[in-house]
Amino acid sequence: MRLEKTNYSLTTEFVLVGFTDQPDLKILLFLVFSAIYLITMVGNLGLVALIYMERRLHTPMYIFLGNLALMDSCCSCAITPKMLENFFSVDRRISLDECMTQFYFLCLAETADCFLLAAMAYDRYVAICNPLQYHTMMSKKLSVHMSIGTFIASNLHSLIHVLCLLRLTFCKSNRIDHFFCDILPLYRLSCTDPFINELMIYIFSMPIQVFTISTVLVSYFCILCTIFKMKSKDGRGKAFSTCGSHFFSVSIFYICLLMYIRPFEEGNKDIPVAVFYTIIIPLLNPFIYSLRNKEVINAVKKVIKTYSILKKSSPAH
Repeated sequence: MRLEKTNYSLTTEFVLVGFTDQPDLKILLFLVFSAIYLITMVGNLGLVALIYMERRLHTPMYIFLGNLALMDSCCSCAITPKMLENFFSVDRRISLDECMTQFYFLCLAETADCFLLAAMAYDRYVAICNPLQYHTMMSKKLSVHMSIGTFIASNLHSLIHVLCLLRLTFCKSNRIDHFFCDILPLYRLSCTDPFINELMIYIFSMPIQVFTISTVLVSYFCILCTIFKMKSKDGRGKAFSTCGSHFFSVSIFYICLLMYIRPFEEGNKDIPVAVFYTIIIPLLNPFIYSLRNKEVINAVKKVIKTYSILKKSSPAH
């Protein structure tokens, strides 16, 4: 579907090139990504439900973790369903409205992840460096306000970039050399100079990245200084275990982010990094934070035990 305007044929739908055209490989990739999507949704939404139901997990760290799991679910929902559909679609088309919607929710999720990971780093800093003042410096009320602020800022950030994208006209090829609608491939298809869009990235996106990365780095620098000053080996071990999962998660996230947002002059087409950044990280996060977390494991055991008791006490049909 195209609209005629002056001498241009303006594109109102795109073709997502995706991964491959080989039928056998398509089937294999469909099965793999379907399994990843199912596990991602069950893991993240299950973690959200667990934190909501278990009152002992109503602490700042788990409030941030629950919101992070919710945003990972949002990221997966924005990308994976359309990708799975396109494995068996003949034309692999996506409308301009669908493209903008997909990018909006992806940008929302990734921006929120940056803020939430920074908030979690600050929470770990307070817990390890100022344990006696933890409940005054990082209260439940403050963590809720920080989470609300995160969603407001992330929505505004996404909206700004989507509105800037809507000012562009697309009259070149309608083939997006990617498996989802990302901002840089869209710039390359634009007939309008994307200078203003790129300026908005420097004005809004770069400060967010600088602020969140700086918060993480400063927090962990203070944490490491405090840990190395500890005389007790048990104290060091407990401190490392307290922040180990978050440090591993935030390291993977920012390494992939920095690899993915290379300068747009280079024409980044690194699909494997995009897969890891948008699909694999949301899959890994609930397991990174849960498998070695005694509080989460105990909460799961409690839920399973309660369910078993209710099942046994229910009348037989």
